[in-house]
Amino acid sequence: MSAASCLLTEDQFLCSICLDVFTDPVLIPCGHNFCKACITEHWNINVPYQCPNCKEVFNTRPELQVNTFISEMAAQFRQSAQQKASSSSSEQQAAKPGEVPCDVCTGTKLKALKYCLVCLDSYCETHLEPHLTRSGLKRHQLIDPVENLEDRMCMNHDKLLELFCKTDQMCVCMLCTVLYHKNHDVVPLKEEYEGKKAELGKTDAEIQQMIHKRRLKIQEIKHSVELSEEDADREIADGVQVFTALKVSVERSQVELIDTIKEKQKKTEKQAEGFIKELEQEISELKKRSTEVEQLSRSEDHLHLLQSFRTLNTAPPTKDWTGVRVSPPSYEGTVVRAVNQLEETLSKQMKVFEAELKRVQQSAVDVTLDPDTAYPKLILSDDGKQVKHGDVKKNLPDNPERFDTCPIVLAKQSFSSGRFYYEVQVKEKTKWDLGVVRESINRKGSIRATPQNGYWTIMLRNENEYVACADPSVLLSLKSQPEKVGVFVDYEEGLVSFHDVDAAAFIYSFTGCCFTEKIYPYFGLCLNDGGKNSAPLIISPVNHTE
Repeated sequence: MSAASCLLTEDQFLCSICLDVFTDPVLIPCGHNFCKACITEHWNINVPYQCPNCKEVFNTRPELQVNTFISEMAAQFRQSAQQKASSSSSEQQAAKPGEVPCDVCTGTKLKALKYCLVCLDSYCETHLEPHLTRSGLKRHQLIDPVENLEDRMCMNHDKLLELFCKTDQMCVCMLCTVLYHKNHDVVPLKEEYEGKKAELGKTDAEIQQMIHKRRLKIQEIKHSVELSEEDADREIADGVQVFTALKVSVERSQVELIDTIKEKQKKTEKQAEGFIKELEQEISELKKRSTEVEQLSRSEDHLHLLQSFRTLNTAPPTKDWTGVRVSPPSYEGTVVRAVNQLEETLSKQMKVFEAELKRVQQSAVDVTLDPDTAYPKLILSDDGKQVKHGDVKKNLPDNPERFDTCPIVLAKQSFSSGRFYYEVQVKEKTKWDLGVVRESINRKGSIRATPQNGYWTIMLRNENEYVACADPSVLLSLKSQPEKVGVFVDYEEGLVSFHDVDAAAFIYSFTGCCFTEKIYPYFGLCLNDGGKNSAPLIISPVNHTE
């Protein structure tokens, strides 16, 4: 019997009703075992007669007889468990300072594992056994051991705080409900505990959701950083390539310039050397004649002097050096020509502005004009892509969004994050304004377009004067007149840049902008100027540079 019981587990000796080791186990017709008292009470309450485990229904109440075999094995298992508990209790350590001792132990007080709210005692592992095995004690409420029981007692009545007043939101005892909390909404402490525990569960779920969202945001930020690093590496590589090409071209142009100047100098030196050599030859001839003349003048031979006089009296044939000059070479314009040639070479080699334009064009958005903001003399196309000055003021409602004095219109679309880009055709116009503005700008009366007032714009005046409306304004020097202007904004970076689309050339950038609200694309028509400036502004579709 002992050997067989060792092969069985504790679950096989537990009644599924009381969850305790079998007491007087009985076998019902379906084959399941229960404590006799447990199944009897179950059938006294529940009709028809049904097995609590398999739910099989019996037409008549089965007769119950104790299963002696299971009973003996359960008794043996209970005895073995008690011996094991006794053995383990001997191995327990005495309660240390700060730990709650067992109230039942005599002599050495062992560490308490649980506190019973009914018995009002703390129990070590050994003395806790009855509360875990006896059906009557199993209904007692056990909690973790507490050192200061006074905290759980009513200060007024010295009774256990076992109720909760929902009206006053406080724990009370039974006497409190009669004396101080009469007609209040009072519930058992356990009920309120379950409710608050459910609320804590809900709160914890919300906190976990917040943690989850923040972890996702961390992943999003990390991913953005990774993308930024990739962009930075790519930009660095492109920049190194461009500046390496620049360096090579500049060094080559410098060498060519020096070679050109040295070649001119060598040519001058060679010419001078030729003149000097020729002069030295003539000097040599003249010295030879001078020696002959001197010798002849000392001669005492009358006949010889007279015969040689005609030949030696005249100088040997020489060159007329009066007009001969060695002029230094002219270097005027040499450096300028070299720089112009370098610029031409760089223009062919470098595609940096085209690359930049291609990059910003990836942020293209669809922009349409907002008629509710348009100055009353402006005429907008049906598709909201074109606007021109009509000279005749229309009778329109003066809503807060509308410009009432200046020929301006904004886009319907607003932006409060990210990047965006759009292009505007300005061909044949002699005056215009383009850029972006913040939502809260003044739209009534005269306007001063500066970043401080919420305007980041450039403008054309007098057909060829391009100005960035900074504070102070900046006069722009452009090689060609743009016919199509691209506007790019990076909200987080605080950047507004303008580009000549057809020439793939950079025009101007506002940097370090502080955007704190929505910003809108901005279109200024200016007056018609007697028909000279009657051409429309046209929002063009963006053709991505290949």
